[in-house]
Amino acid sequence: MEGLSWKLFLLSCLFAAEGSTQDFGQTQFICTSVPKDVDLCTAAMQNSGPAEDLKTTIFQLRETVLQQKETIVNQKETIRELTSKLSRCESQSLPAAVGPGGRRPGGKNTMGDVSRGTADTLAQLGQTLQTLKQRLENLEQYSRGNNSAQANSMKDLLQNKIDDMEKQVLSRVSTLEESKPGQGNETDQRNRVESTLTSLHHRISDLEKGKETRPADRFQLTFPLRTNYMYAKAKRSLPEMYSFSVCLWIKSNASPGVGTPFSYAVPGQANELVLIEWGNNPMELLINDKVTKLPFLINDGKWHHLCITWTTRDGMWEAFQDGVKRGNGENLAPYHPIKPDGVLVLGQEQDTLGGGFDATQAYVGELAHLHIWNRKLSVTEISNLATCNSKAPIGNVFYWTESNIEIFGGATKWTFEPCSSVN
Repeated sequence: MEGLSWKLFLLSCLFAAEGSTQDFGQTQFICTSVPKDVDLCTAAMQNSGPAEDLKTTIFQLRETVLQQKETIVNQKETIRELTSKLSRCESQSLPAAVGPGGRRPGGKNTMGDVSRGTADTLAQLGQTLQTLKQRLENLEQYSRGNNSAQANSMKDLLQNKIDDMEKQVLSRVSTLEESKPGQGNETDQRNRVESTLTSLHHRISDLEKGKETRPADRFQLTFPLRTNYMYAKAKRSLPEMYSFSVCLWIKSNASPGVGTPFSYAVPGQANELVLIEWGNNPMELLINDKVTKLPFLINDGKWHHLCITWTTRDGMWEAFQDGVKRGNGENLAPYHPIKPDGVLVLGQEQDTLGGGFDATQAYVGELAHLHIWNRKLSVTEISNLATCNSKAPIGNVFYWTESNIEIFGGATKWTFEPCSSVN
């Protein structure tokens, strides 16, 4: 029994050193009899002579095991940290997926793989824009000395090229914004791209004025993308109004909802006068944050003429589409005059005076000939506007002319003939 007890003692000591891979060289085992009821390891440590070496070895083995366990724990923690960082990097290299109820719809990538370095991509776009600017300068010099059909043809080709390039640039910037929000450097680069695009379109407009005799009101605004930075703004405010008529041409097939064709905000009230079709809701008119639904159906990609009239007495309103009365109602902000000293924005809904834009409420499409009167138009006047009759009135509060409007963020301005453009 003593031999069996000693064997068990050796096995227990070896198990205490689990995981150890140290080489202790040649080992000599010493057998010592131990009383049956005494703890084997304790007895071994209490013995003198060769047992002292065994005790030292056991301490070394235990110390080694503890060190290895601590090393393993540290390595596991490091692995978890590296795995977390890798996951974050991978998630940032792909476009952010936004569900149906998200605030920012996913942008369409029209200029290559999103995983490419954003700085390199924007740098390449900048070089392309620089090339277009040089070609525009050459065209301007050529046009000054040649009033030929060839010069006009070159101008038209360049105009189309810049239009296509602009849509691609804005689509790419929108995709980069959604895949990596909050990047300060990329925001600065995006602002520079927007500024360059705006400058290009201003210069082309100047070139067109020098080459053509287009009337100042024969133009349309185009908003190709749903963003929070593309818009136009009236240079003047509206006066106080106890009644009004608002008419405009509009073309859109955006889904869901065409967005906000125009919004008028005043100090203390961002929704003083707003026309909006947001999400799956019908088009709505807001006055002093009070709302009514309008019976308009315009989301078909065709031009439509819209007119809305309103009077503060009893809050009565009427809605006309393509010269035909589609609906009317009352109690829309009754006895509330439209306040002055506000900001009229085209293409965006204002949450603050002149700002606070939300991309999900942005207008996508084209609009033209926005006119505002401080009176209720007659049915005949509205019909004349919809049919481009020469007797059609012009807005006495706000009228559609290039000198009254500023454009920002890449919104474009093109020639427009109201009735001949209807399709």
